[in-house]
Amino acid sequence: MTTTSRLLNLLSLLQTRRDWPGALLAERLEISHRTVRRDVDRLREMGYRIEATMGPDGGYRLDAGHELPPLLFDDDQVVALTVALQAAAVTGAGIEEAALRALTTVRQVMPSRLRHRLDAVEFATVPRTGDGPAATVSPEVLIAVSAAVRARDVLRFDYSSADPDAAGAPQPPPRRVEPHHLVTAQGRWYLVAWDLDRDDWRIFRADRIEPRTPAGPRFVPRELPGGDPRQFVSARFKGSETRDAWPCIGTVVLHLPASAVLLYAGDGTVEELGPDRCRYTVGAWSWSALAAALGRFDAEIDVVSPPELAEAFGRLASRFAATAAGGR
Repeated sequence: MTTTSRLLNLLSLLQTRRDWPGALLAERLEISHRTVRRDVDRLREMGYRIEATMGPDGGYRLDAGHELPPLLFDDDQVVALTVALQAAAVTGAGIEEAALRALTTVRQVMPSRLRHRLDAVEFATVPRTGDGPAATVSPEVLIAVSAAVRARDVLRFDYSSADPDAAGAPQPPPRRVEPHHLVTAQGRWYLVAWDLDRDDWRIFRADRIEPRTPAGPRFVPRELPGGDPRQFVSARFKGSETRDAWPCIGTVVLHLPASAVLLYAGDGTVEELGPDRCRYTVGAWSWSALAAALGRFDAEIDVVSPPELAEAFGRLASRFAATAAGGR
């Protein structure tokens, strides 16, 4: 084994765990203890902070340094890194240009065999669609909020309004929250936190947060309802307090082929009943909203359950009939 290959193998081992006994390193590399010491010194000269550990075995630990030394990745890590960098354009974290530069740097030093592997998984990212354009959050805000989450410090911030007409209104007092977790969903970043002034859990859009300094006092974390911040955010988006499910779920028979419904089924389930009929179970935040959503299929609909859904169709039918009569 050449010295360069041996150094790369040693560095790879040091990156996989915190502490390595010297005897175990020598055994894994099939070299002497003296050669291990020399190779460690060479890596230190290259900028790696490798500390000697005390104890009966004696060993080495790779620590983070003040500067970024050369990094070592295996084949799968390189592919994962480049895929993540390609997807960074839709994270809304304000790092698109930096991600592109990092991807270019990685590809420049990538062996041809790895470039071929990466070309096999090339993809395009589609920006978020929905209620307004995707919002970009500055990395500084994400770092400040993440630091408060990690340190368990009360976070103080100004929170801009979603109403464009409120731009000239007096600035409300800063919010005071116990930050619990940052969650990214559909191209946006959200902060899950306990609002000290509202005495309740709240979800804040990170692109509207402007942190204030200094941070507040330390706090003891509260238990998040349900325990999972991703499910908590998803549940709130569906109009539920804690359970990641729509509060109103109904089943109907649509007089359409299952293939015509599957394209627009979303998170609902479709069961084929024949060439021109299917059973469709889906949810919404209210019965009226569910009935209105089912009406988009422009087909005959038989309500299976529950009765509340049939009643919602009746209310909408009366409203639509009145609207049609008023437009004549």
